[in-house]
Formats: sequence, structure tokens, C-alpha cells
Amino acid sequence: MARHYHPEFRAQAVELAKTSGVSVHKIAMDLGISRTALRKWIKQAGIDAGSLPGLTTDERKELQRLRRENAVLREEREILKKAAAFFAQEENRK
Repeated sequence: MARHYHPEFRAQAVELAKTSGVSVHKIAMDLGISRTALRKWIKQAGIDAGSLPGLTTDERKELQRLRRENAVLREEREILKKAAAFFAQEENRK
């Protein structure tokens, strides 16, 4: 299960990695996080700052929201299709 860290903690960890001159490995160990997590945070900070290509944090959140909404709409559409078919059958039986 992935752990979730407060955005301020992430930002401070990234800033520390950028400015301290200490290796990512050492900083990650000192903070009790994985090197992979810290590297991802550093990369995402670069994307958010516009210095690296990719989806910004806000764009990722919006994409997740839209995917959830899309799933709900698909489910609702399927329910409506089944309801329409049911009522059409009922109408034909009369």
C-alpha cells in the first residue's frame, strides 16, 4: 500500500535534494522515504515548474477526476440502456 505524504513535506524534501548537495539516497534514508519516491517527487516538481515535459500535478488530478466521472457516466448509460430495453419489452407485452 502506497503511503501518502503531506505536500509540504514533499516540497521540503525536493528543496533539500536540490539545494543541500547531499545525495538523493542519503536524503531519502534520513527522511525515511524510498529513493524512488524522492526521485519521482523531484521529477514532478520539474514538470510543475515547466522545466520538464509531462502532466503537471493539477493536470493529473483533473485527469483522475475526469476518468472517475467518465466511469460513472458509462455505468449510468448502461443502466439507462437496460431500463429502456425493459420498458420497451413491457410496452410490447400490452
